[in-house]
Amino acid sequence: MCIKIKKSIAFALLLNVLLLISSCGNKDNHSQNEEKPKEATNSGESHEEEMPTIATLTQEQIKAVGIQLGKLERKELTATIKANGMLRVPNNNKANATSLYGGVIKTLNVQIGDYVRKGQVIATIANPQFIQLQEEYLSIGSKITFAEQEVQRQQELNTGNAGALKNLQNATAELNTLRTRKASLQQQIRLMGINPGSVSNSNLKSALVVTSPLNGTVSDVFAKIGSYVDVASPVAEIIDNSSLHLDLQIFEKDLPKMKVGQVIHFTLTNNPTSEYDAKVFSIGSSFESESKTISVHAAVTGNKAGLIDGMNITGIVSLNNVTTPAVPNEAIVNADGKYYIFIVTDKKPEEHHEENEEDGHQHSENEGDNKEEAKNNVNFEKIEVVKGVSDMGYTAVTLVQDIPGNVQIVTKGAFFINARLSNTGEHSH
Repeated sequence: MCIKIKKSIAFALLLNVLLLISSCGNKDNHSQNEEKPKEATNSGESHEEEMPTIATLTQEQIKAVGIQLGKLERKELTATIKANGMLRVPNNNKANATSLYGGVIKTLNVQIGDYVRKGQVIATIANPQFIQLQEEYLSIGSKITFAEQEVQRQQELNTGNAGALKNLQNATAELNTLRTRKASLQQQIRLMGINPGSVSNSNLKSALVVTSPLNGTVSDVFAKIGSYVDVASPVAEIIDNSSLHLDLQIFEKDLPKMKVGQVIHFTLTNNPTSEYDAKVFSIGSSFESESKTISVHAAVTGNKAGLIDGMNITGIVSLNNVTTPAVPNEAIVNADGKYYIFIVTDKKPEEHHEENEEDGHQHSENEGDNKEEAKNNVNFEKIEVVKGVSDMGYTAVTLVQDIPGNVQIVTKGAFFINARLSNTGEHSH
């Protein structure tokens, strides 16, 4: 009896253990079955999830953000020498407007920054001596007339042996002296800026003009109204910036690489936003003071707007003619560890339609308005590139895929377009 009871208890315990194991197995299978669809769903989502590559912006958005377009340029960003320098104007293209005669400034017609042409009146100066010179010039004409008559009379007397030869010689010498003095006065009056032929008793000028000796810009004004000026006191300085050239300081180790005709790209040290070009025309043959550098002279070519004598510059000397495609630094965006640029494209972004009769009816009603708005929209396509060397505000790029040669690229505002594209991708999930 006791043995049967023990067997019954053992059997019940074994049965409970088997049921427990079976229950656990069913739960595991059930949990696995629940996880499998989830994994399959996630796998499907990752397969379908693709970030969009085309963004559409309205004209208002483009204007508000300041998006700018340009072309894929070719720049000499490799095999270069970087050096500092200064813009210079040769001394033969600088001049001081001065007066050959001392006087007091009566009028001053220019100020710093004015553009003047050769012969243009800079100022007028007054001096009583100017009138005295004109007076003497007029009176010497009468003296010459009298001297000529005296020479003629002495010649007649000498012919009839009625006069001494000495008197004829004295009269001739006096006439020659007066004529020399008249020629001298004529030149002095011309130097005063007065036409000797216009001098008359009723047209004596008390002031003379100071004119610009060349075409250029007034860089400094030394005089003021009422001040005294002469040859040693210039009225103004004029500089002809059209002859601007670049003095680049090259170190000794780089000198063998320099040649006449090389192209220099440079920017202003204090304003590196604009790039200018120059071409080497002369290489110095001596060191500059203690800097152990040699001056390389280059003529500025192309645009010279905003360039002034004495500005400091940073230049890049191209050592060869090898160029590479390049874009402004702002044109490149970083996304997911890769680099991209945006181009204007005719492609349209992918559209997601819902199969709903009501939605379809609504779309058909607004279809005309949407088409009208789409005409003014601009589509931008995201293009992958490989970055190269960066310099002078540009970065060399290698295109992963081909693009048309005349396509427009976004040179400014690419960051906004990329952000817009990322937001579109998030909403499309």
